[in-house]
Amino acid sequence: MEAVGIQGSATGPQARPLPPVLRISLRVWLKLYAALIASARPVFDLVVRLVIAQGLLASGLVKLMDWERALALATQEYPVSFMSPPYAAALGLAIELGGAVLLALGLMTRGAAIAVGALMLVAQLGYLPTDTQLFTIALMGWYALRGAGALSLDRLLARGLKGSAVPLAPQLVGAGDWLTRHAAPWYLAGLRLWLALTLAVQAGWIALPEPQVLLPLASFAALPRPSAALYALLMLTGLAMPLVSLLAILGLQGAMLMGYGAGLPLLAMATLALFIAHGSGRASIDAAVAAWLQANVLRDARPGMVPQDWPHVVIVGAGFGGLACALALRRLPVRITLIDRQNYHLFQPLLYQIATAALSPADVAIPIRQLFRADGNVRVLLGEVDRVDAAQRTIGFGGNALDYDYLVLATGATHSYFGRDEWAPFAPGLKRVEDAIAVRAALLGAFEKAESCGDPARARRLLNFVIIGAGPTGVELAGAIAELARHGLEHEYRSIDPADARVILVQAANRILPAFPPALSAEAARSLERLGVEIRLDARVTGIEAERVLMGEEVIESETVLWAAGVAASPAGRWLNAATDPSGRVTVDPCLRVAGMGNVFVIGDAAASLGWAGKPVPGLAPAAKQAGRHVAILIGEELRGRPADAPFVYRHQGSLATIGRKSAVADFGWLRLHGAPAWWLWGAVHIGFLAGFRNRAAVVVNWLWSYVTQRAGIRLITMGERG
Repeated sequence: MEAVGIQGSATGPQARPLPPVLRISLRVWLKLYAALIASARPVFDLVVRLVIAQGLLASGLVKLMDWERALALATQEYPVSFMSPPYAAALGLAIELGGAVLLALGLMTRGAAIAVGALMLVAQLGYLPTDTQLFTIALMGWYALRGAGALSLDRLLARGLKGSAVPLAPQLVGAGDWLTRHAAPWYLAGLRLWLALTLAVQAGWIALPEPQVLLPLASFAALPRPSAALYALLMLTGLAMPLVSLLAILGLQGAMLMGYGAGLPLLAMATLALFIAHGSGRASIDAAVAAWLQANVLRDARPGMVPQDWPHVVIVGAGFGGLACALALRRLPVRITLIDRQNYHLFQPLLYQIATAALSPADVAIPIRQLFRADGNVRVLLGEVDRVDAAQRTIGFGGNALDYDYLVLATGATHSYFGRDEWAPFAPGLKRVEDAIAVRAALLGAFEKAESCGDPARARRLLNFVIIGAGPTGVELAGAIAELARHGLEHEYRSIDPADARVILVQAANRILPAFPPALSAEAARSLERLGVEIRLDARVTGIEAERVLMGEEVIESETVLWAAGVAASPAGRWLNAATDPSGRVTVDPCLRVAGMGNVFVIGDAAASLGWAGKPVPGLAPAAKQAGRHVAILIGEELRGRPADAPFVYRHQGSLATIGRKSAVADFGWLRLHGAPAWWLWGAVHIGFLAGFRNRAAVVVNWLWSYVTQRAGIRLITMGERG
């Protein structure tokens, strides 16, 4: 596709279109830089608050442990003219200790910053002036106007307090928001001019009477006059302040290491780092450049700014592949529409933990819109696609239709009963949150019915749980159900003993986990058997009914059967009228394009790709994510006017499966683990793959609670057991 030139802002003159490679690369790097800074900013804020809090706490504890000396110092060394020494000493101690705690927690940060800043100012003017106190005052002014960052209690509580009935809370939160938006950028400008004045004095441009207690001259004394003059000019104009600040920190620290002078105090580096984290503030060349870049290159601060002539990429499905593709594309000058039939991205590998009452749905799902809040060129739509017109380049969902320039189908797969769809009502699978909740209802409902039925024969049938299919999902389900029955429910029933439950894992092959090496499969089987799971190998299911499972001549009485044996691709092949494999996956070329449709890609479980050294790419989350990123790279290359013909190469990162609460198997080819080490690794990998900090934190807390107490915490029957 021919790249589209960037136009000028709506209110300004038309900008000359930049070459495609330059304009696309510029936008990619700017978005990447902004994302890195946005990710580092909360951590930087927390570290600065903790450093200041540590200094205050140390000073306060020294005074507290030697109160008589503190009173003597307040009386003789630094008396405050407008208050008595005991009161001044007590107030100073309270500000240091209280301010340290509040700043560390990020609670009432503005008030604590004002108090600490006032205390430092009194000490600077009335006792012993130091540069460290000056930089503390400067930082406290910043926190008084901007407040604490995202990793603080203030931010956590602000959203709820803003609309609450707590007296004055909405007004205070609103005032804080106004200060953050309007006053803090001007404070940065003032801070920049303060440092420029200091450097101008160091450069010899300005001569001021001695002593100077309001300028941190000692911190920059090692800076040569020409360098000081250059830094002063750049800070005065606000040009490239992030780079200037970084060079000043590195230069002065490097000079100290080489013995050419004193280095910067820690809080001086933190003050300079404000410009790296938050920019140059108002009245700066950087601010003007940023405004031009937003109007002419980025153009996504608001949805209305996104040019309609940017190429339109429609991604169907917000699973691992679709989400990875959208995340990689969002920095390009494209309009992205992400369509999914759910409004959340689901981490399917942990669905079985919802089904077995270990986690709640909110722990493994995150709203899609939340992930793209800062990306004005990404539009999220709720809908289920039912048609594609490749000739007209349109897709339809419900009564709606969309044009596209590029189409990425990441529609996943659903359960496959190998032509026996009549089994579906009696053997639900796990692909959606609704499936997991229904399975949880069936599992817990079986124990409840067994407790109340009064029929020993039916109680035994209710406590027989059959899992069909011994891949990772089946193995993990079997282990989790066995753990739930033997430990999670003990002492809670009176007529039955949940530990009497039978968990039967049925596998048509001659070993479980057939994708793993035989040694790890055998180890997994031993772990399951230690949990009491019965494994049936070389067993083919011939019938599933409401109260029994048939395997040839053998009959297993059970009212709870779970399906983990196979999947079938989505209807993407039918929409496109394209060739498919026996599982319904669309046949794609090495670049993941559909034959004859150069602008249509199919990825993930919906694609039949041979990108694994000539073998079919497995239906795993890492494979889908790699494919999504690969398609994004191809689209980017095509927009730059370069050949977009790199074949997709799947890089297998390993296979993991867990069995119960302390055992797992892991196969990385060069490394094979089992037992507890593999279990810890399994947990770390799955937490890392989760989207969103809240989800990671919630899963860690729930897992720790379950591990320590051996109790399943989400034992709620919230819908009919068959959904």
